[in-house]
Amino acid sequence: MKKHLAAGALLLLVAALAACGGGGDEDSSSSGSSSAAPTATTAPAPTAKPAGPSNAELVGIGEKAFATCAGCHGADGTGVTGLGKNLVGSDLIVNISDSDLATLIKVGRSSSDPANTTGIDMPPKGGNPALDDEKIDGLVAYIRSIQ
Repeated sequence: MKKHLAAGALLLLVAALAACGGGGDEDSSSSGSSSAAPTATTAPAPTAKPAGPSNAELVGIGEKAFATCAGCHGADGTGVTGLGKNLVGSDLIVNISDSDLATLIKVGRSSSDPANTTGIDMPPKGGNPALDDEKIDGLVAYIRSIQ
């Protein structure tokens, strides 16, 4: 009787081990020599910045949004006398950071600002409240592209 209980217990133990993943087909290194080191699986490295429009796409977005600016700065960015400065080759545009240029577009420039030589207010977002951050980033890219 003890032999039957021991054999039954052994059979249950083997069945339990097999059910816990002892299949052996997935890891061929266990049937070979033990000198092979297990391979670590690494996740792909995260990208440095979230995916967004490419520079070319931003320039296209900005070119369309520039219609807001063209009334004062001209369709080609060369300015309209008495209204908006020439943006092409402008010392301001060449020397200002992208971030500061975006801020200038967002907040505008009062006629009382000493840097405003036209005497005309540049309204925030050129007077177009529909200019969101992506369009403003596009405007910065477009203005850079016409330099």
